[in-house]
Amino acid sequence: MTRSLPVLLVVHQATSTPGLVGQVLRDMGLTLDIRCPALGDTLPATMAAHSAAIAFGGPMSANDDHEPFIRQELAWIPSVLGAEKPYLGICLGAQLLARVLGATVAPHPQGQREIGYIPIYPTLTGRAVLPRPMVVYQWHQEGFDLPRGSHLLATGDTFPHQAFRYGPQAYGLQFHPEMTRLMINHWTTAGADHLTAPGAQGRPYHLSQHHLYHRDVRGWLRRFLSQWLGHTLQTEAVWQRYSPGYRHGNPGLDSSQRAVP
Repeated sequence: MTRSLPVLLVVHQATSTPGLVGQVLRDMGLTLDIRCPALGDTLPATMAAHSAAIAFGGPMSANDDHEPFIRQELAWIPSVLGAEKPYLGICLGAQLLARVLGATVAPHPQGQREIGYIPIYPTLTGRAVLPRPMVVYQWHQEGFDLPRGSHLLATGDTFPHQAFRYGPQAYGLQFHPEMTRLMINHWTTAGADHLTAPGAQGRPYHLSQHHLYHRDVRGWLRRFLSQWLGHTLQTEAVWQRYSPGYRHGNPGLDSSQRAVP
């Protein structure tokens, strides 16, 4: 990765923010190019001017082919993969990647959702990325099948496909590691009508669980982004020096809980 080039961040609403992901990238000394195709921003024809790309979530569906920006993103993702630049899809961004790779994106067959803090479990392959089970923030009603040729990295109890890797540098995460307390306040207020859906947790639970688990997720996110972007352990040393609470790995759930093959 060429560090002098900005990281392209694709968001989907006027109120969207890269949250903790943006904070960590800036801590790594990277510049951000934030674009919102839903509001008319264009996406580059090539990745020559960017080092990596991250596509975030949104309330729309990856199957909304009637939306011009969804069609635009589906057409753009292959250019990132073809350029062999790192791609990270979060929630909707992961579902778009799955669709590009030929997988199906669909609601849960029993109408369940994941809204709130939910445990996920590493597969044996995924332990290099997610060493231990972790409780992460979720907000979705659709999931993706595992794309052909990809590797399942994490699974869950309600939606079995929680994270996957395609090739060496393209990742899809169903969960939201970017969440801050401010973002949870906004989402649970603006989307309060979703909190009574099957599988959704109440607002107080969102906030209390964030207090319990956000440090673990932040530590995992820093290590993951460092590895994904090819940064050396020198970055880790800087974080440990200036952030005494930062730890390698992710305590999350007790390691006696499962890793699945």
